Amino acid sequence: MSRGGFRVPFGLVARGEGLMRTRERQARQDGVMELFEQGLVRIVDGLGRAEVSPIEVVRHFLARIEAAADLGAFVEVTAERALAQATGLGDLPADAPPLWGVPLADKDLVARAGVPTRYGSRANADFVPTESDPLALALDRLGSVSLGKTNTPEFGLTGYTESAVAPAARNPWEPGTGAGGSSGGAAVAVAAGLLPAAPASDGGGSIRIPAATVGVVGLKPSRGRLPFANGLESPGGLSTAGPIARSVEDAAHLLDALVGSAPHHYATRAPGDEAFTAALRRDPGRLRIGATLVTPWDGWTDTTLDPRARAAYERAAAILGSAGHALDEADWRPEGYPEMFATLWRASAARIPVADRDLDRVESLTAWLAREGRALSAERVIGAYQAAAAFERRTIAAFAPFDAVLTPALALSPQAVGWFSSADPEENFARQCSYAPHTSFVNVAGLPAITVPITSEAGERPWSVQLVGRPGGEAAILQLAAQLEDARGDLPWPAPRH
Repeated sequence: MSRGGFRVPFGLVARGEGLMRTRERQARQDGVMELFEQGLVRIVDGLGRAEVSPIEVVRHFLARIEAAADLGAFVEVTAERALAQATGLGDLPADAPPLWGVPLADKDLVARAGVPTRYGSRANADFVPTESDPLALALDRLGSVSLGKTNTPEFGLTGYTESAVAPAARNPWEPGTGAGGSSGGAAVAVAAGLLPAAPASDGGGSIRIPAATVGVVGLKPSRGRLPFANGLESPGGLSTAGPIARSVEDAAHLLDALVGSAPHHYATRAPGDEAFTAALRRDPGRLRIGATLVTPWDGWTDTTLDPRARAAYERAAAILGSAGHALDEADWRPEGYPEMFATLWRASAARIPVADRDLDRVESLTAWLAREGRALSAERVIGAYQAAAAFERRTIAAFAPFDAVLTPALALSPQAVGWFSSADPEENFARQCSYAPHTSFVNVAGLPAITVPITSEAGERPWSVQLVGRPGGEAAILQLAAQLEDARGDLPWPAPRH
């Protein structure tokens, strides 16, 4: 079925690996790209022009979710509810909200009334909330249609998405490997074309780690940027909601919607109405960019870069230099970080909604973390929070000379499913830090950061870099990420699985 040049298939689209980029470019020229290839902004535009209906878009993505169930992106698919919601939207209203008719999904840490919400845990296998969390309510107000729940580890505590309550989230480029976490399901859904974009959350890299693992864009906003799920209510101010998308433009549009700066009707927007998508249309000028390979985990665990991660970092630096930006090494010497962050990690686990007597119902790592966290003295926890505040001040001061700071996104290539799950909790934690040593410090410092794929070889998983901004500096890092994206060229899709 098609409307206005949108083809709406109900299955996966076969692609020859060597033809991916050529066919994608030609499809753009011909105007017959599949819906999942359109991305968020083009789907919003098509909906706004009545070239495609919400029910068509929802059916398309539900069919793709069903065809790719083995990737473990979703833990709950609410097909009937989604179809009813899409049908109930009716005709396009004159004041359509910015995500009207767009299919999205909730990370399984976000409660939605009437939908099973397990928090990645067997302890909540039968839990169905009667009230929705603020993020779910906001997505409803924005006009989106929820297709279900995306996969997450137990209570979102780890940087990989493998739990005892659901199959592991698998990297669509190489399904024997994991997808990172804790927003692994959301990242897989976007990378495999099961959603046009996805809201997610990030408390130590939980948006950026999986986005970099599967080769899509992941953005963690500044602490306090959003009107909800903004970090201000979380322990240590670590966790904030943010977008995962296939393009920088799509990430900017979803961020605009979440922040509340997007207009009601995308197709008739006025220039300047959107804070972040408008920034992408402006020349950022000549910015000063810091670059660093230093991590706060250096000397505590192995943070050696995979040569391909280093190559992506060096290529990004070269692209930004060629664009006229001034690059200098960031003089950054973090100290005392591992003990402080490990204490915060334990303290956050102390808050899981499972009583001590019921900890045998959760996974061994979660139980260990909860017990460790609940055994911490108030003096030690407060000391960790004070150390985190001092780290925030020092990091912002060290990065103050720069409009943005460039780092690698990940240190290692995606690891086999099960690689993180050491029986020793300390070893498990060390492996997570070795895999992604550049992410958690951004949460402690409250800064915005974006990961963007750099390499773009047909049939190969892209490698990504990270740009860290000043407080409130989302616009600058989005502009720089867009320049990297333009220089990279078309982002390939994972090869079809047989």
